[in-house]
Amino acid sequence: MKNLFILIFSLITLSYLPNIVAHDLKGAIVSEDRTPKNVIRDIHRHPYETLNFFGITSDMTVVELSPGGGWYTEILANYIHYPGTLIAAHFNPDAGGYYKRGRENFEKKMNGNSIYGRVEIVNIDSTLADTESVDAVLTFRNLHNWLGPLLDTIFSNSYKALKPGGIFGVVEHRAKEGTSIEMMKKSGYVTEEHAINMAKKHGFELVSKSEINSNSKDSKDHPKGVWTLPPNLRMKELDKDKYLEIGESDRMTLLFKKPL
Repeated sequence: MKNLFILIFSLITLSYLPNIVAHDLKGAIVSEDRTPKNVIRDIHRHPYETLNFFGITSDMTVVELSPGGGWYTEILANYIHYPGTLIAAHFNPDAGGYYKRGRENFEKKMNGNSIYGRVEIVNIDSTLADTESVDAVLTFRNLHNWLGPLLDTIFSNSYKALKPGGIFGVVEHRAKEGTSIEMMKKSGYVTEEHAINMAKKHGFELVSKSEINSNSKDSKDHPKGVWTLPPNLRMKELDKDKYLEIGESDRMTLLFKKPL
């Protein structure tokens, strides 16, 4: 009788704690908790291969820099479980306008599903986390938004937050070598050389590169820069089929580490 009571109590407890059993990475990617419009981008963004390349495990404390609408957050939040934590470094709402709305929409998403229970939200221009408390920092398609002093601040704070040996994973639209900073800002594409040099400037070591997210169809000379391509399609119906055929941008995937 006592054993039966314990079994019933355990089943009731588990019913109120749906995230006790962690998904593996594949399970997190195929989870029904993901937004359908996000799932269709997997063919271009290769989340399983990318997160495996970065060496992300479910027990890590991970900072996701500038998560936007939460495309990768949906996967990471479903994958990372105790003792791991996901820290989303989003827009500072005090900036107002677009930044405030983006932060509010993200917070609404985080409050809408229990899978986000282990997500902490901080400002992107903050120190991100306690010194040497983080296992990995990840950024997906954001460097072009930070070109200039903000890039230095974010890379510096990422380095400080990481534990020795911690991972710094970067995915970014890849410009042709020799592209000027001015054109990088205008086009949304960043050279691999600039990304690597900036990381090294702040103390990171380059461990490896991957072509997981490369796209040889991308000529990188579009009328509206990288935003010409899906999912933005800034040209709207003009040459839409052409840009859909190209797919999303050619991207570098870089793995750095903070030295031991």
